[in-house]
Amino acid sequence: MSDKPPSTSGTGSAGIITRVMRAIKGEPWSREEIQDLLQQAESVFDPEEQNMLAGVLEVAETQVREVMIPRSQMVVIERDQSVDEMLKTIIHSGHSRFPVIGEDRDEVIGVLLAKDLLRYFARPNGELRIDDYLRPLSVIPESKRLNALLKEFRDSHNHMAIVVDEYGGVSGLLTIEDVLEEIVGEIDDEHDPEEADPILEDSERDGRPCWSVQALTRIEDFNDYFGCDLDDELYDTIGGLVMHELGRLPRRGETLQFGNFEFRVVKADRRRIDSVQVQRATNDDA
Repeated sequence: MSDKPPSTSGTGSAGIITRVMRAIKGEPWSREEIQDLLQQAESVFDPEEQNMLAGVLEVAETQVREVMIPRSQMVVIERDQSVDEMLKTIIHSGHSRFPVIGEDRDEVIGVLLAKDLLRYFARPNGELRIDDYLRPLSVIPESKRLNALLKEFRDSHNHMAIVVDEYGGVSGLLTIEDVLEEIVGEIDDEHDPEEADPILEDSERDGRPCWSVQALTRIEDFNDYFGCDLDDELYDTIGGLVMHELGRLPRRGETLQFGNFEFRVVKADRRRIDSVQVQRATNDDA
């Protein structure tokens, strides 16, 4: 009798427990076999528990480049910004940590915590010296695995890391919250809108206006907003459109030209698309 989990026998709680006991007594199962078991364990785990267990397994295989916040989406503070400009950035974003850059985004000199800046306002003593408030910078390669990064976050007590490519250029950043969300799902805080509009006008990119669109936005709502006529027979949502046209679940940063629009995946993991950035295609693109 095989010690590996069969794909069709042993349904229900008793069957799952029996197969786990066989695994304990025999050879260790592969990661794929454990994932297959979790998919069949609906009678033992509720959907949220299944997603969390699957997330734990995926974290060990996922590389930083797949879930990082891309360079173009980083909220940064410039070293020579005025105090008022810094405050505007901090208040508008609602973040607690900010990369501080020099000449450009490839020159990240440290991390500023919003709470550290409060010390300046508690005892204002002339001109702000930003270097006095910078925290050490953690730099990681795009290929680093999330489970290794999570351990590094715990050991170093840093909650943000700058991601660099093979040439040493900054390609994005990642926070401990981003890693944990790969396991437990989206974590909302008091700064996140309870019900954000599915389509929001975003800052310009390449001199053209763009919009932030949630992947669950219905095609009919997208058509109403943009005055277009995208077909909704094969898919119901923008995320479904992007996946169907690409033929797979895309990674963050991938783009799709479709229906006189360019869709750029902004946030996604191995299970779903969360949001995309949309621009109207130029004449050449169309």
